[in-house]
Amino acid sequence: MSYALRSYEYWLIVYRRIFKGTIASSILNPLLYLTAMGVGLGKVVNHGAHPLGVPYLEFVAPGLLAAVGMQVATIESAFPVRGAVLWSKSYYAMLASPLRIADMLFGHLLYVATRAASVTAVYLLIITFFGVVHSALALLAIPIGVLLGLSLAGWVSALSISAENDPFNPLFRFVIMPMFLFSGTFFPITRLPHGLRELAYATPLWNAVDFVRGCTLGTLTLSRALAHVAYFVVVIAGGVYVAHRAYRKKLIK
Repeated sequence: MSYALRSYEYWLIVYRRIFKGTIASSILNPLLYLTAMGVGLGKVVNHGAHPLGVPYLEFVAPGLLAAVGMQVATIESAFPVRGAVLWSKSYYAMLASPLRIADMLFGHLLYVATRAASVTAVYLLIITFFGVVHSALALLAIPIGVLLGLSLAGWVSALSISAENDPFNPLFRFVIMPMFLFSGTFFPITRLPHGLRELAYATPLWNAVDFVRGCTLGTLTLSRALAHVAYFVVVIAGGVYVAHRAYRKKLIK
C-alpha cells in the first residue's frame, strides 16, 4: 500500500501544476447549469403547482452534484491514463521503480477518489447556499460522489489504456452525455419509455442521483441506501478487475 501512495503522490503533484485549468469544468460549468436550469427554467417548471412535488431547483441541484462527480472522474480516468502510456511515458518510469501494476492502478484510483470527493464537497457547499439542502444526510453526498467516481474510473481507465485509437469522442458522446441527460438529473426517469427507463436504472449516475436527492430532501430510506451502495461495490469491483488486466496486458510485454 505504501508504494500505491507513491503513485498517488505523483498524481497530486501533477494536479497541483494544472489545477487552475480544471476550475471551469469542475465548478464553473455545473454552477452555470444550476443557475440556468434550476433558477431560470425552474420558473417555468414551477409555474402554478410543483409538478415534481418539490421546486425544480431542489430537484435538479442534487442531480447536478452527482453529475459533476461523474464528469470529473471520467476526465481524470481518460486523458491522464492515456497520456501516462503514450505521451509522458510516466507509467513506464513507474515500472522501472519498485512499483507494481497494482500500485500504479490503486494510486491513480485513490487520486480519482480525492478529486471526486473535493469537487463534490465544493458543489455541496454551493447548493447549500442556494437553500436546497434540507437534511444533514446531505453530507453523505461526498462519499457517494467517491463511489460514483470509482465506479466509472476502473472501466474508463481500462478503455483509455487499451484502446488502439482515440476512444474519447465515442465515450463522451455515446456514454457520458446520454447518462448526463437521461439518468434523472433533469427529469424523473419514469417519464422515459420502457427499455430506456430500465437502462437508466442500471447506470451509475442514476444510482448516485437518487441517493443524493434522497439525502438533500431527507427522504432517503435505509433499504434504498443499502441497495445503491451494494450496486456501487459490485460495479467498482468489476472495474478494478478489468482495469488491472488491461494495465498488465498493455504495460507488461
